[in-house]
Amino acid sequence: MDRNQLIGIVLITILFSVYLYFSSTQTQQNNPTQNFDSTTQSRNTSFPDSGSAVKQQAIVVPDSSSYGSLASFTTGTEKPVIIENNDIKIQLSSKGGMIQSVLLKNYLTYDKKPLYLNNENNTSLNMILPGKKKPLNLSDLYFDVVQTKLGDTSVVLFKITTSRGDKIEHEYKLGKQGFKLMHKCSVYGFAEELMPAAQAQIIWNARLPRLEYDAEDNRNKSTVNYYTNAQEFNYLSETSTEEEKEDIVEPLRWVAFKNKFFNSSIISESAVFSSAQIRSYVNHYDTLHIKELTATLNLPLSSLSGQGQTFGWFFGPNKYAICKNVTEGFEENVYLGWPVIKWINRFVVIPVFNVLENSIGNYGIIIIILVFLIKLLLLPLSFSSYKSMAKMKVMKPEIDELREKYGDDMQKFQQEQMKLFQQVGINPLSGCIPVLLQMPILFAMFSFFPTAIELRQQKFLWADDLSTFDHVINLGFEIPIYGSHVSIFTLLMTLSTLAYTWYNNQISTVQGPMKVVSYTMPVVFMFILNRFPAGLSFYYLVSNLVTIGQQAIIRKFVDEEQIKIKLEENRKASLSGSSKKSKFMQRLEDAMKAQEEMKKKKQR
Repeated sequence: MDRNQLIGIVLITILFSVYLYFSSTQTQQNNPTQNFDSTTQSRNTSFPDSGSAVKQQAIVVPDSSSYGSLASFTTGTEKPVIIENNDIKIQLSSKGGMIQSVLLKNYLTYDKKPLYLNNENNTSLNMILPGKKKPLNLSDLYFDVVQTKLGDTSVVLFKITTSRGDKIEHEYKLGKQGFKLMHKCSVYGFAEELMPAAQAQIIWNARLPRLEYDAEDNRNKSTVNYYTNAQEFNYLSETSTEEEKEDIVEPLRWVAFKNKFFNSSIISESAVFSSAQIRSYVNHYDTLHIKELTATLNLPLSSLSGQGQTFGWFFGPNKYAICKNVTEGFEENVYLGWPVIKWINRFVVIPVFNVLENSIGNYGIIIIILVFLIKLLLLPLSFSSYKSMAKMKVMKPEIDELREKYGDDMQKFQQEQMKLFQQVGINPLSGCIPVLLQMPILFAMFSFFPTAIELRQQKFLWADDLSTFDHVINLGFEIPIYGSHVSIFTLLMTLSTLAYTWYNNQISTVQGPMKVVSYTMPVVFMFILNRFPAGLSFYYLVSNLVTIGQQAIIRKFVDEEQIKIKLEENRKASLSGSSKKSKFMQRLEDAMKAQEEMKKKKQR
């Protein structure tokens, strides 16, 4: 590892730290508005027990006098209605005709319990119509139920019909498989009760349950995402522990309540939502839920009349292959990194991973194969990097002589070193550039593994779940930055990185503080990565071991004696004037001359 390679790695470390900071915070840029709709759930300062707020709403007796011809429907018996397919089981209610709970059949919580994205204790969903006397909440009304089957599609119709023929209908359709529920709402008539020019509302409150072992990481990846009619994706801050809210005044296509690996979303299929108010809040007194989310979606009442308006409800995993087929822009719920990084993950990493997943059942083996494929792809860069190190090793005696001669004058030493490089034909960036070119792959892995639901609850060796850290050793106390556990995979990755650093330093020209830095950085990363997924740490453990083996093989194909002969030929050609300087070397030489002139002027 020569000096320029180490500079490249230091640059990677700085850029990587910046990347981790911004990709993990994803801070919302819009300022919080003070015009948050009064109908949304206010901040809960009393911190009630889980589900108490929803239950309190359920027992409120509506004022039937404001419902006009609908007054007779404010009393009745609530009937649960189940609609399900191979992937999800949804419970609807005849009171309000809305969704009560959603069970994902093929997933479990971290403690192996059935995974409910929504249930009657943590979620409330209401549709409000603009009444002439006061807003009319459809959740106060009892609907008649008709449940049928159209081929492989299950259909549920909730219907209210008044004596004068006015009607309100909720129709739900669910296919044989998949995570999307179609919902059409229609309102006919009610000229005496409703204001046709006003806005209807869907008010959605949810306390996201803790689904993953690492509650803090689960919380820091949970928020409200939305997609506008102008094809712009945005979100509230994920990592903020304060109340976040925003008044969205532009039309919307969809809104998602997203946690780390799953999301619940409402999608406007036939017409857009005219505006919305969204909110997120962390209730630190609630240990059963990670975050409270609210969305108030506004839509013209006229859009519900006639044929009605169709909504899509998605309740499912944040898996790219699934989300990209839900609706426009919906794949943004799966964070794959910044643009260039996202393209690498989207078009290279995910397709390769999915191919391996379809033929291999062990995800540890899949990660090992992924390492070998990526190393094979990067082999030309690795070979170029090693060849650069070999050149520096050959020139090390002469560089050491220059360092001893000009050790007190670093600028003079650098000038003489550049002159030496120019004579023998060494590009000082030849060791740095290959390392930097591998950086996008590095970032792609750090974006892919933390969001890869494929690794969720997949066991390998001592790790129970490759999507979170392996916590075989719990310390019982908290170490700042590091945490309260020892991740074995992270520890092994650090040891392998130190071994790789030692191996490279055997042929390195790096001395002094820079050599210390090369051993310090792996320890720093051990603190940073201790809470990262075990799958990521295992990937880099295997990657380091493969790299050491790869370097040993490359070393057999690089003849240092031949390199020395070639460099001497370059030196003779340079001294005889038969070789031309490269543009880069000429610019570097001019810059160093200018620097020397500036130094002389300052001295004078």
